[in-house]
Amino acid sequence: MRAIVFHAHGGPEVLGLAELPDPVAGPGQALIGVRACALNRLDLWVRGGLPGLRLALPHVLGSDIAGLVEAVGPGVDPAWLGREVVVAPGLSCGTCESCLSGWDNLCPRYRILGETAPGGYCERIAVPAANLLAMPAGMDPILAAAVPLTFLTAWQMLTTRARVAPGQVVLIHAVGSGVGVAGLQIARLHGARVVALASSDAKLAAARALGAEATVRSDAPDWEQQVRALPLVGKRGVDVVFEHTGAATWEASLRLCKRGGTLVTCGASSGFAASTDLRQVFFRQLQVLGSTMGSKAHLHGILELVGRGALRPVVDRSFPLAQAAEAHRYLDRREQFGKVVLTVGST
Repeated sequence: MRAIVFHAHGGPEVLGLAELPDPVAGPGQALIGVRACALNRLDLWVRGGLPGLRLALPHVLGSDIAGLVEAVGPGVDPAWLGREVVVAPGLSCGTCESCLSGWDNLCPRYRILGETAPGGYCERIAVPAANLLAMPAGMDPILAAAVPLTFLTAWQMLTTRARVAPGQVVLIHAVGSGVGVAGLQIARLHGARVVALASSDAKLAAARALGAEATVRSDAPDWEQQVRALPLVGKRGVDVVFEHTGAATWEASLRLCKRGGTLVTCGASSGFAASTDLRQVFFRQLQVLGSTMGSKAHLHGILELVGRGALRPVVDRSFPLAQAAEAHRYLDRREQFGKVVLTVGST
């Protein structure tokens, strides 16, 4: 089969097309003919190399897979054969206390497809049958691939961790990113009012079209003051800050939280060594919450909402599999609003 691999960490130029052996569905697995695989910033970090990351090289990136079940291994219901599916990107043991309690993303053996396990930049992949979810009827696989990782991450951040409620004000950083687009829609779905930050007027206009009540250019030197000047923010501050940018915005994010407010974070794209004035935390009784991925169980409900149009994946641009390096360059320029997707097979 064709796959995009890298043999050493580096820039987009290390990605190359290769022929790999066709995978086989083992016990408890299904073989997926990949139709589309969305990019995430995680792909750029893994390609470039992360501290402590040890991979078997060559490595195949790609966490967000949509495709067709071509074969099933022993112990898997044959009814899956021929079905269009979305693949949950998190892998876990399925038997530990965390997995059995519904927190499989806290499993000590937790891995993510494309990160520490081979991913979907390929024509076929064998995955656990437990990770299969039926694709919403009639959905384009390119749109389906834009759902799993970012919507699952944003769902846990806002509903499980921050417990967003109707009428609350949520500040979303980098709203044009995949997780930002998902966070905006999930916040609105739960009746929250959204203040969106982005680096271009075009992204802010797209955010308003998705339901953002107020928008501010994040590249403005006084963006924090502009957020504070909004009537729905003012001296009170916001109820929830949806953080994933890290060091560059961390201190301002804490200041913008209301007394008793919540900051929830899933990443640190601008740097992880953020400074925290602890007085902001204990005097104003803030909650600072970490969040990574989400339970596979949540993806069932997310896809049901996508299927009936309550949540909508947004794809900025798609590239054929062979142009993965160019897709990485495009994502790294941060010009997109929504997801960038690789098309594979007959899509």
